[in-house]
Amino acid sequence: MIDIHHHLIYGVDDGAPDLQASLDMAQMAAEEGVTHIVCTPHASREHSFFNPLVAERFAELQERLRGVVELSLGCDFHMTAENVRDAVANPLRYSIADKGYLLVEFSWGEIASRTNDALRELQRAGYTLIVTHPERYPAVLREPAMLGEWMRMGCLVQVTSSSLYGRFGKEAEALANELLERNWIHFLATDAHHPVWRPAHLKSGYEYVAMRSGEETARRLCETNPRAALEGAAWPEQPEPKGLRENVPLKFAERIGGDSEQKETFWRKLLGK
Repeated sequence: MIDIHHHLIYGVDDGAPDLQASLDMAQMAAEEGVTHIVCTPHASREHSFFNPLVAERFAELQERLRGVVELSLGCDFHMTAENVRDAVANPLRYSIADKGYLLVEFSWGEIASRTNDALRELQRAGYTLIVTHPERYPAVLREPAMLGEWMRMGCLVQVTSSSLYGRFGKEAEALANELLERNWIHFLATDAHHPVWRPAHLKSGYEYVAMRSGEETARRLCETNPRAALEGAAWPEQPEPKGLRENVPLKFAERIGGDSEQKETFWRKLLGK
């Protein structure tokens, strides 16, 4: 498996706080079957992606983790005006391994109406945009139609693995599961920040998807599509996203608390009961 969203580099943002935490997170991921981690420090007003510590500690972790897990560098790109201007002026510099696929993160408050114009600017500059964890944004939960609009613009979607089984609340769980059923997810990733309170559990997401949607879908979300992003390759053929072209509204709010039998079965398996 390949984890394309992971705050592994210590001491540069709100991710791993120290070297030991980074090593623990990487070891945990490797033991679960992750062979490649994309390190994605925040690129935001609070955290500079071009902080010299990012490159220095990325190189240190590459050396320390040689033979454990492979690493590449990307970033968690915040949609600020400053970031967008710089990314457009310097094509691909923020993308995964400088190959063109870019993780974009939106505001945790309101998402400005001009955001779509900024997304189009980035696309014209050559980026393939990956919307990170839309199931967790309050604005998307209030107005889920915006996600369909981003997808019709050509954006891809990355859901946090543990959202599928309730780690981020019932609304995020319900939306993530509807996106899975509709084929509106292109990547699962951990968005790991810490070995204890935000661990790198991609295997659980893989197994959940395999149970709900089949092994082929799990491989596509955790292996095939992430490898294309990592390599900057042509986008693989995907199943038709249900209801996207027809603009069928998302109904996740109606299903909160549903599917209890399947979810209980998964939790028993996950906990070894």
